[in-house]
Amino acid sequence: MQQKLITFAVPCYNSAAYMRHCIETLLSAGERAEIILVDDGSVKDETPAICDEYAEKYPTIVKAIHQENGGHGEGVNQGIRNATGLYYKVVDSDDWLDTDCLKKVLDRLQSLVSRCTAPDLMICNYVYEHVEDGTSHTVRYTNVFPENRLFSWMHVGHFRPDQNLLMHSVIYRTAVLRQCGMVLPKHTFYVDNIFVYQPLPYVKSMYYMNLDLYRYFIGRADQSVNESVMVKRVDQQLRVTKHMIDCQDLDALKNEKRLRAYMLHYLSMMMAVSDIFLLLDGSAEAKAKKTELWQYLKDHTSASVYRSIRLGFGGITNMNFPKSDNVILGCYRFAQKVFKFN
Repeated sequence: MQQKLITFAVPCYNSAAYMRHCIETLLSAGERAEIILVDDGSVKDETPAICDEYAEKYPTIVKAIHQENGGHGEGVNQGIRNATGLYYKVVDSDDWLDTDCLKKVLDRLQSLVSRCTAPDLMICNYVYEHVEDGTSHTVRYTNVFPENRLFSWMHVGHFRPDQNLLMHSVIYRTAVLRQCGMVLPKHTFYVDNIFVYQPLPYVKSMYYMNLDLYRYFIGRADQSVNESVMVKRVDQQLRVTKHMIDCQDLDALKNEKRLRAYMLHYLSMMMAVSDIFLLLDGSAEAKAKKTELWQYLKDHTSASVYRSIRLGFGGITNMNFPKSDNVILGCYRFAQKVFKFN
């Protein structure tokens, strides 16, 4: 039996209202794909039945896995454990893939595999679909990566603040995810940041296609990236940020300067995100957690890593002068209007 080219993992939790659209776009890949539907202990709707329905209708493509509720990260973990595809992509059940772009990406991957030049990471654009006003915004990497050829970290350019690699933009070689030993925390939101951070030192070759593959719904009131939800769940953001601090010794990457610079930049961004939502909370307890997080970074990294992050975005959100909190939150509001990230 020929190996599948790609495994799509779709974590599903009470997703009956929108998961069919997601699945139908993935089915356009045909027999080249394996689709793993991970029902994460859904109890409020027909999600488990829909997973079984598709597995029964497409037995050579779709697998249904039912697990006790473990959160989005455990759905991703379950997909990695069970994947048989050469490549692995996570697609959230309320998002979808552009079917024309998907065909082009899979055709290219298949061609690269046949020539024994398969990359460790395929990168494509993603599109924010804003529910509240019907607009969209595409994140491209044309200024960061060479197009339509294999490249390594030494060929990577400068990332703007709105251009980080996200779960939406990446397709990993499955072996890379297993080799890096990544296990995402259970019952924790925002683990997608770990997913696009911890495996990177194991990525030696990349390929970028300037295609708007992933369509990402944003703006629903119940989403984990909704601002009020993030303030309430800030402890989970802190858990993810600490995991990222601990999972990689960035000083070990001194011979890979551009990879190290990007990972420092990304970790600094995560410190800034944590700071912002603690500032939005505004309580004395939140301020204490902010101090504790920076102390955790100092205690668990080298002086050079700590200094680099303080000089990055993390330092901007950790300034201390009269009315500094108001200035920081004002800058955040401005960036939010410009980039419309939640």
